[in-house]
Order: sequence, then structure tokens, then C-alpha cells
Amino acid sequence: MLKSKVFLFSIFLTIFYCLSLKVTGKDVSEEKIEHPQSSTEKSEHFDPTEFLFEHIEDAHEWHVFSYKEKHYSIPLPIILVSMENGPVFFFSSKFHHGHQSFFFRDYEYKLETEGDHKGKIAEIDKGGNIVYPFDISITKNIVAMFVSLIIILWLFISVAKAYKKNAGRPPRGLQSLLEPVILFVRDEIAKPSIGHKYEKFMPYLLTVFFFIWFNNMFGLIPIPPGGANLTGNIAVTGVLALYTMIITNFSGNKNYWKHIFNTPGVPVWLKIPPVMPVIELFGVITKPFVLMVRLFANITAGHLITLGFLSLIFVFGELHTAVGFLVSPLSLLFLLFMMFLELLVAFIQAFVFTFLSALYIGMAVEEHH
Repeated sequence: MLKSKVFLFSIFLTIFYCLSLKVTGKDVSEEKIEHPQSSTEKSEHFDPTEFLFEHIEDAHEWHVFSYKEKHYSIPLPIILVSMENGPVFFFSSKFHHGHQSFFFRDYEYKLETEGDHKGKIAEIDKGGNIVYPFDISITKNIVAMFVSLIIILWLFISVAKAYKKNAGRPPRGLQSLLEPVILFVRDEIAKPSIGHKYEKFMPYLLTVFFFIWFNNMFGLIPIPPGGANLTGNIAVTGVLALYTMIITNFSGNKNYWKHIFNTPGVPVWLKIPPVMPVIELFGVITKPFVLMVRLFANITAGHLITLGFLSLIFVFGELHTAVGFLVSPLSLLFLLFMMFLELLVAFIQAFVFTFLSALYIGMAVEEHH
């Protein structure tokens, strides 16, 4: 149980760091702020691209719903580290959804809503010079990650206590709910892929499986604390893949490294760098890279397709209200189909990531025959 906690906290702390530390650096001091004319020129037509990416991107606030052109959201804390102004802390409600700036200590802070710096927070001095401070804000994805962390810890600590309390008795409650999944990970993933050394890696595999699965499911819930595209964030999938790479290579035995630098079954001249050793070392990097991209792409694509069916209602509704009403039943039908399909995909993607991680670890620890 202690090892499992260590794995849990190390993974979540690393993911938190990679998500929150958005190092933007400084912009050239000659860049001046421009206050654009608000908006009579701005098109009010429905933009499906903006609609899609607004819902899958990370944000400084948690949007709940809109009613009569008013947006209702949960403000999140913004934490900036400025070279000129020191630490700065305030809530995203100061921005009023990015349409207004916020003044603090004679500096103006503005959330960029368009352009190359969209989503970043600009710091503007009295002279109009713009810099982009270090942003370690608590964004929507980070809140979602902490929610999933609390739920996972609560579930597994409760189940562990129940096993101690009801030793020798049939599982019940949360035990009966989670035990089949835990045994599935052990018997169908860890044992066949790793072999007799599987117990050493079970805490990591269980942590990864349930973290991905739960957050895939939470991403399908349209209201807080759901709706965050955490596993569709490449920073998160990248950290998970990085852990798999680190565990695989630090657990690798001499046969694993011998296979990389002295690949059996190939001519001697191919073993001389930069041929087979470079190719094998390249494979050490590409395996976790594939893990990262596979999870990120599949989850993001699922959200985009689901939201795409929903946006069809508004696209056709702009042509004519009657057309929008005619299209809406078909769009909602496909939307429901995709939602049920995404429930299956949520489990499959957790299984695939965990299975491939176990497979890579198994290849690193297998004994020479």
C-alpha cells in the first residue's frame, strides 16, 4: 500500500508541475499594447472551430453554462511570477471572460483571447510594454486532476481498509466493484506481459490504469467537476509516457541493454554505430512517444467528433431555423451514439496504455533463455 501511495503522489505531482509551469518567457519590450475597437466589426456568426477548441482546451475558469448572452463560470486562482512585480495572485473573475483588463500595483494584466499568445496572461506597464510572466495558475485541468486524485485515494484506501477488516470474507461494496478490475489488470495485463516479476510493477500499472480510466470518464461529464479534457492534454500523456520510459529503462537487466548495444542475430558490421545501436536507442524514445500521442490523439478526437455533431445544430440553424430543428434530432442521435462509444473508448484507452507499458517493462526485465 505504501508503494502504491508513493507512485500515486509522484505521478500526480509531476503532472501538476508540467501542467502548471507554463514558461512563456519575455516578449520584446518594444511591443506595445493595442486597444482594439470593440466590436462592431466582429462577426457574430457561429464559429464551429472556436466552439470545438474552446471546449477541449485548458482554461483559467470553469465554464458552467450560458444564458441570454451571459456566461456563468467558476473562477479559478491565477498565480503569476513577474520579474518586475513579484508574485501576483488573483481570481480569473477579474478578467470577466477576457473582455476587460485587471490593474494591480500599477500594472495591467490582460488575458489574451486571440493571436499567437492566446490563453496567456500579459503584463503591461505604464509605458505600454508587454511581458508574459511565469504562469503557475490553477487551471481547469489541474483542478480536475486533483479531484480525480482525491477520488482515487478515497476509493483505494477504503478498499484496502475493507480487505483488512473483512479478511477471509467475500468482497462487498466498493470491494466487489473494484476487485474484478484489479484482477483484470493483474491477470490479463501484468502477468502475461511481465511474468513472475509482475508484483513489483502492479502499483504503477494500477495507478496508471485507474488514473486514465477515471479521467476519461470525467471528461464525458458536461458539468463540473467533469468536462475537463485532462487525458486529451499532451502534457499529461507525456508525463505518463515518461514514467513508463523511466521505469522500463531503470528496471532493464543486462540482457535488455545487451540487446540494444549488441543485437543478436544481425551481422557484425551492422552492430557498429551508427547502425543498429542507434536504431535501438531511437526505439527507446519512440515507444513512450507513441504512448503519449496515441492516448492524446484518441481522446481529443473523440471529444471533437462528439462536439462536432452538436455544432451541426447551430451551423444549420444559422441557415434557417426550420433546418436547424430538422437536423437536431439526427445530430442528437449521433451524439448519443458517440457518447456511448466514448464510454467504451475510455476503458479501451486505459487498457491499451497500461498493456503497452507492461509489455515494454516485460521486455526489459525478461531473463535470457
